[in-house]
Formats: sequence, C-alpha cells, structure tokens
Amino acid sequence: MIGMIGMMGVVLASAASAVGDVLTSEAMYQSAMRFAIVLGFAAVGEWIAERAGTLNISIEAMMIGGAYSSAVAWGAFDNVPIALAIGVVAGVVVSLVQAHLSHQLSIDQFVVGLTLNLFVLGLALFLDSRWEAVTSVVKPTKVPLLHDIPLVGEALFGQPWPMYLIVPIVPLAWWLVFRTRWGLEIRSVGDNPQSADVSGIHVNRRRREAIMVAGACAGLGGGVLVLGQISIAGYEAGHVGLKGIIAIAAVIFGGWTLRGTLIGCVLFGYFFALQQTLPVLGYRINAQLAASLPYIVALLVTAVFATRTRQPRALAQPFVRGLT
Repeated sequence: MIGMIGMMGVVLASAASAVGDVLTSEAMYQSAMRFAIVLGFAAVGEWIAERAGTLNISIEAMMIGGAYSSAVAWGAFDNVPIALAIGVVAGVVVSLVQAHLSHQLSIDQFVVGLTLNLFVLGLALFLDSRWEAVTSVVKPTKVPLLHDIPLVGEALFGQPWPMYLIVPIVPLAWWLVFRTRWGLEIRSVGDNPQSADVSGIHVNRRRREAIMVAGACAGLGGGVLVLGQISIAGYEAGHVGLKGIIAIAAVIFGGWTLRGTLIGCVLFGYFFALQQTLPVLGYRINAQLAASLPYIVALLVTAVFATRTRQPRALAQPFVRGLT
C-alpha cells in the first residue's frame, strides 16, 4: 500500500513537472499561436458561412487549394503577396464549385463537401508530382519592445508577417456580419430563410456569397500555412492535415460566435503544439496518440457543444422557396 502511494506520488510529481515545463516553454507558446492563427483564417470564414446556414465541409479543400497554389506561385514569382493572393483566388474557385452545387443545383451539402475535399487533395497530389512546389518560410517580423515580453512576446509579436494578416481579418469579419446590411441578410437567411425570402432577400445568393468569403479566408489560411509556418523547404498536401475540419469544430466550440470561435482556435492550436513541443522538452509520448490528440479533442468538443449552444436554426438545411 505504501509502495503504491509512493508510485502515485512519483507519477503526480512527474505530471506536475511536465505541466510546468510546458507552461514555461516559449517554444510551446510560439507553436500554439502559429497553429491557432492558421486555424483562425479558416474558422472565421467558416463562421460566416455557417451564420448564413451552410455547413461548409469543403473548407478543408479550400485550404488545400490555397496552400498548393500559394506554394506554386511563390516558386514562380518569388513574391509573397502575389503568392498569397493566388492562394485566395484558389480558395474562392473551390468555394464557387461548392456554392454552385449546393445552392444552385441543391445537391446535399455534406456530399459536396466531402467529395471536394477528396478531389482537391487528389488534384494537389497529382499536380505536385509534375510541378513540384517548393516554399520558403518568411522571416519573422519582430515588433520592437513587445517581442521581448517573457514567454508570449515572440509568440505574439515575433511571427512572419503573413501571420499578422489575421489582425485585420477578424474585425473586418465582425463588421461585415454585424454592421452591414449584407451581414444582416446573412444572419437572417441562416436563422429564418423563408421569412428572409418573403422580405425580398435572395437566400441562396447570400449563402453562395458567404461561401465565397469562406473560400477567400481559407485560401489565405492555406497560403499562410506554407509561407508563414512550415519550416521545411518543400510542400506536401498533407501539411493541411484536416485543419479545415478542426476549424469547423472551433466554430461549434465557440457557439457560433466570433469570439468563441477564436478561443476554440487557440485551444486546438495548443493541442497541435503539444505534439511538437513535448518531444523537444524531452518527454516521451506515443507518436500516434500525440498526432491524434487534436482530433480526439475536436470530436469531444463537437459532441458536447453542438447540443449545448444555439446554432443558426437553418444550418445545413437546403432552401426551397415556398416550403416551411
């Protein structure tokens, strides 16, 4: 009995030591913030799409398209702004396909999204085998004085400049949704599309526009991933690694609010960072368990919060004029 208590004490002490090392590791905060920002681009776009009533499963395909296109464009032009812009265009192109199939041809949103995810992933793999995309991470831009703040300074104020694009994206998204007529219509078609239609709002057009905004944000997020985060001179379609799906989980975790969505991105970014940081700190952890941890957390979060928060009432419901 005494021996068992002693073993438990050792385990608890080791766990406390590991938690302390993680909480005091600057590398942990830097990695978590990089993942959170990349997720943030996709999640902000997904939040807008879902407020309009579309569960945009193809957000993953939009990120893959943006990542591959940005990598190829960087290799061709050696210009980061151009590469990011082409990534945005690629995300919008994928969104146009999603919007046309789901809100003009009325094909099931889930089927369209899953099909696009597989198609774009396969297309990126095929094209990369013929036109190899080689990337180079943008050097960090350090904000004077602020980047010297202990622990979080480098994470918040020492990132490559594409990461900072999230700063204007977030307030712009909030302004569009809550301070413009377009945003009012977006929210109305997500909550009560029949009433919106009676008021003269073109429901499916607004939903298609919301998906296009999501595509632009996700395409930019894919570009930022390959030019602002990946630390190797190369590109692989697997780099996106289902981050689009995690972005959907962040929106659900946040209760379909922008603030909650961003908090969800930080939470999931933390778990993505754990799998990279723990081995660096000298802690052994099963590689498969570490890789699956963010997705396990996402699954649990989705199961818990999807039924405890108020989602847009017409979310994932196709609109057909005249039906109630």
